[in-house]
Order: sequence, then structure tokens, then C-alpha cells
Amino acid sequence: MFINEHRQALYQCLEGMSDSEARRPLVPSKTTLLGLVKHAAFVEQVWFNEAITARSRADIGCPAGPDESFDLTSEDSIESVRADYRRICAESRTATAGLGLDDVVSGNRRGPLPMRWIYLHVLRELAQHCGHADILREQILADRPG
Repeated sequence: MFINEHRQALYQCLEGMSDSEARRPLVPSKTTLLGLVKHAAFVEQVWFNEAITARSRADIGCPAGPDESFDLTSEDSIESVRADYRRICAESRTATAGLGLDDVVSGNRRGPLPMRWIYLHVLRELAQHCGHADILREQILADRPG
């Protein structure tokens, strides 16, 4: 499944990075390698929890909006963000296991959506962020001495 491949690629973008490298801002936005993985966890929660269960973002423990999902706290580390992402992806797989592509869920603010639309939207988002991660990682590696 393409979504799982992109989940894995985002997870692996932090491989071999130090926490300071993963937090390093290289663009004017909040986008960092660590922030991208944290944001991907938010995407999973919005589309595979909120949209399916109709629970609020506050109830499921995720930020109110995408911009805040890039915010890093002092407690965030490669290890903790990866663990959260892995756990949330597993929860996403469980939540969608019994749903077919044509099943409609109604928990998103856009209204009822078929799972096919949700899967395509998440795939598009993850693919875009994998590209961001590739570029940021390349910049970090290029700046290493030696």
C-alpha cells in the first residue's frame, strides 16, 4: 500500500540525524524534519480518527490546526516523535481495517466523505511531505563536515 510506503519514508527521514539536526530550521516556515514527522502524526489523527469517529481534535489529543502540528516542545525528540508516529499509524490501520473504499465517514468538517477520497488525500499529503523531508535531509547532510 502506497500510504504505508510513505509513512515508512517519513519515519526513516530521521535516521542518522541528531536531535539538533532534526530540529534545524532551513526554511522560513515551521517546517523541520522533526516537525514534518510530528505533522504527519496529526494528519493521521485527523483523517483516520477524527473523520471516522467524529471525536474532536481536543478529545483525540491533537493540535487544533495544521500550523500548530509543526510546533516542537522541549520534550520532543527523534525517539519520542517517532514512537508517537508509529503508535498513531498503528491506530490508523486498526481504525480503517473494517472500512472499504466506498464506505462513507462523516466526522470531518467537510461533511461525509468516502474512504477512497480520504486515502487519496492522505497519500497526496504524505507524498508531498516526503519530498520536503528529502530536501531538508539533503541540506543537513550537505552541511556536515567531511
